[in-house]
Amino acid sequence: MDETTTAKDARLDAYEISTDAARLDRARVHQWLSTDAYWAIGRSRDKQDRAIDGSLNFGAYDAASGELVAYARVVTDHATFAWLCDVYVDRPVRGQGLGTALVEAVRDHFAPLGVKRVVLATQDAHGVYEKVGFKPLDVPEHWMALPFP
Repeated sequence: MDETTTAKDARLDAYEISTDAARLDRARVHQWLSTDAYWAIGRSRDKQDRAIDGSLNFGAYDAASGELVAYARVVTDHATFAWLCDVYVDRPVRGQGLGTALVEAVRDHFAPLGVKRVVLATQDAHGVYEKVGFKPLDVPEHWMALPFP
């Protein structure tokens, strides 16, 4: 289901958030993530395109120009699991609350679906996510990962 919303904060009236993957500027997303996001430095365009194709994507767009200014990706089955990742706000528009608005749109999308939790990992943006209701895992020792070299 593609949906478009406007931000709830009046400061963000100049932006709209959409899950329409056809609107994404894939080259821009790849440029941002592969060159400026610590978790995706060097990610290939092919890998990024496959990630987009296999995920629910949220784009934030300048309402006047239609230009993509922020992005978030969610790996999900829309029923039991969601992993928020690849959240990126273009440097010139940072500090306006757009990252928070984007994560709120993700939260609001999943809240009525019965997904038990949305998880994420971050090194440095805890404050952004805490504003939206994220908190550390209650029992982190229950979680495991299978890393590949």
